[in-house]
Amino acid sequence: MNMVTTSDGTQIFYKDWGAKDATPIVFHHGWPLSADDWDNQMMVFLAEGYRVIAHDRRGHGRSTQTDTGNEMDTYAADVAALTDHLDLKGAIHIGHSTGGGEVAHYVARAKPGRVAKAVLIGAVPPVMVKSEANPGGLPIEVFDGFRAALVANRAQFFLDVPSGPFYGYNREGAKVDEGVIRNWWRQGMMGGAKAHYDCIKAFSETDFTEDLKAIEVPVLVMHGTDDQIVPYADSAPLSAKLLKNGTLKTYEGLPHGMCTTHPDVVNADLLAFVRG
Repeated sequence: MNMVTTSDGTQIFYKDWGAKDATPIVFHHGWPLSADDWDNQMMVFLAEGYRVIAHDRRGHGRSTQTDTGNEMDTYAADVAALTDHLDLKGAIHIGHSTGGGEVAHYVARAKPGRVAKAVLIGAVPPVMVKSEANPGGLPIEVFDGFRAALVANRAQFFLDVPSGPFYGYNREGAKVDEGVIRNWWRQGMMGGAKAHYDCIKAFSETDFTEDLKAIEVPVLVMHGTDDQIVPYADSAPLSAKLLKNGTLKTYEGLPHGMCTTHPDVVNADLLAFVRG
């Protein structure tokens, strides 16, 4: 397996497909998943002639099940280690959910020339948790509930999330895909409980405001209005306003996991942005 070893000895698994001189696209997965969540997009963009790369965040998938470093500063440093290892130049970084936060945190700190564009899909920035400064956020009790459910019965929790709000399968008339639910569960259960527990704080409480303000490259912000995990109103429009060169693309009625439920729609817009 392809692995890069970080400064603290953590091994980060990654996939790297396509011609090494092609434009690189780096995919960043959501919590508590893995690089496998991008299989559709990676195959589509590989067929379009791009070099496609995706890694398992520390504590997730096939990477080391770390008990430390499960926060955004280290996640971004791990991405930097990967991009240095592969010597990526002019890459396009695409992040979903927690991966969108990771993209914002990394791109704001990336070495000159490493990044050409970025995409945030159903992403957690600017900040998820409710506070005086963020009155539209979700109460901390929501995330405390996530932590309690993970500790009590992670296996059942990792069935409940994809069976319900993640893909909008709890909506009336939704066409439920059992394979998608099982694949979400499979990816989640590959990772470490401690890392997943810590990551809830990372994705919910990290404030990405200054990251978004610092990013110079073009950024496409994509978000479904029926996102039950990262509510639209407190995320995408606010992020787009903070970005110097941001474009907001809103998807009426689409769920958090729209890359999986509506790949043709998402992929077409991604391709147009990448080529543009």
